[in-house]
Amino acid sequence: MSDVALQPLTIVEIQRRVGQELDRIGSVIDELGTLFADAGEELALVGGPVRDAMIGRLQNDLDFATSARPDVTERLVSGWADAVWDMGRDFGTIGCRKGPWQVEITTYRSESYDPSSRKPDVDFGDSLEGDLGRRDFSVNSMAVRVPAREFVDPFGGIVDLAERVLRTPGAPEDSFSDDPLRMMRAARFAAQLGFAVAPEVVAAMTAMAGRIEIISAERVRDELVKLVCAPHPRLGLTLLVETGLASYVLPELPALALERDEHHRHKDVYEHTLTVLEQSIDLEHRLGGGPDFVARFAALMHDVGKPRTRRFESGGVVTFHHHDVVGAKLTRKRMKALRFSNHDIEAVSRLVELHLRFHGYGSGEWTDSAVRRYVRDAGDQLERLHILTRADCTTRNQRKADRLRRTYDSLEERIARLSEEEELASIRPDLDGNQIMGILGIGPGREVGQAYAFLLELRMDEGPKSPEEAEAALRAWWAERG
Repeated sequence: MSDVALQPLTIVEIQRRVGQELDRIGSVIDELGTLFADAGEELALVGGPVRDAMIGRLQNDLDFATSARPDVTERLVSGWADAVWDMGRDFGTIGCRKGPWQVEITTYRSESYDPSSRKPDVDFGDSLEGDLGRRDFSVNSMAVRVPAREFVDPFGGIVDLAERVLRTPGAPEDSFSDDPLRMMRAARFAAQLGFAVAPEVVAAMTAMAGRIEIISAERVRDELVKLVCAPHPRLGLTLLVETGLASYVLPELPALALERDEHHRHKDVYEHTLTVLEQSIDLEHRLGGGPDFVARFAALMHDVGKPRTRRFESGGVVTFHHHDVVGAKLTRKRMKALRFSNHDIEAVSRLVELHLRFHGYGSGEWTDSAVRRYVRDAGDQLERLHILTRADCTTRNQRKADRLRRTYDSLEERIARLSEEEELASIRPDLDGNQIMGILGIGPGREVGQAYAFLLELRMDEGPKSPEEAEAALRAWWAERG
């Protein structure tokens, strides 16, 4: 995502950009606008696409609001679009695709929460201005009527966009009462756009943080993922902590702001964690794609076991023994509560559990066997483990940092060499189950598994063997068992 939104903007520049973007998508908005106008209905491009057009990063997803009811919308677009779907019909939304454009058209509406409900009540509205007034922030409460291309901005969104600030269309208390998830959206947009959040909005978030508990775990999770994967996650995470929202949705994060011991001999774990996250992001290019949630969330959670394991020893020494194991358990528990997939839970938890393993490497004292086990235990998370381990170095001592980097370079070189020689990524015993049963003259059962485990350990300790060598070792092991 471009950082163009972080550059100083003038209203004249914003208007120029939005004009260019509207011209670029003119074939879609003009055709669709005329289609609805000829049917006596209103149509307007709304929300995020208008905002994104103003900062020069409009994508292929277009959101429209209309006076038409869903049945009418579906009928109008059926002869125009390449494909139509109605999964959002209950919320007034009809989706369709036209060439490269993904389009969602939603009937003017208003929605709010019962104080004890997790789901919004949806009612259709009767005006564009009323529809814009129910939206989360003024920068998302702008519209362009089509096909006339008339700009509609009843809440000063263009000014807020130029000033790079998030405000609500009305009183923030009312907005957050209607939908408490908007408090998390404030943090997410701060992280995505690099915007500041208006003081009155921060105050309302702080006062109403507990209301987030009525929102489903799945919706909270989705906002958290978007925040963590944003260009500037520190901004959003800091806002969650400072307003108290994090205490409800990710309590392990504020818990990292440990009180320092009287001698100030250990790091501020909270600040260290945010730095590790940022350094992890700087290394994401190693994964070959865009924002990587698993790598980022592992960086965010890697030290969450420290508060539970902190001990003060004699001489003012502070220890966190086994915080990797405790942290992995806490990570697994939190991610389950947020309804993450089993795949993501296991991936992040494994990284948290392994993030200290490298520190036993010393100056390269590991045997080849230890290197093989490191690769085996990391499994398909090895590249992310490389990133996390490197990012976890936040020392200001340049000599120490250089030494750690060179040592990890050495470990990666050894892994590469052994991988080339031994196919480390798919380490298996030199004999399979059928061969084991044939050599030992036994059928399926526990003993086959025990023999397999023995051969796997042998493979780890001594590297690959020929079939004859593996068979001799297996027979010797079997004979010793009596």
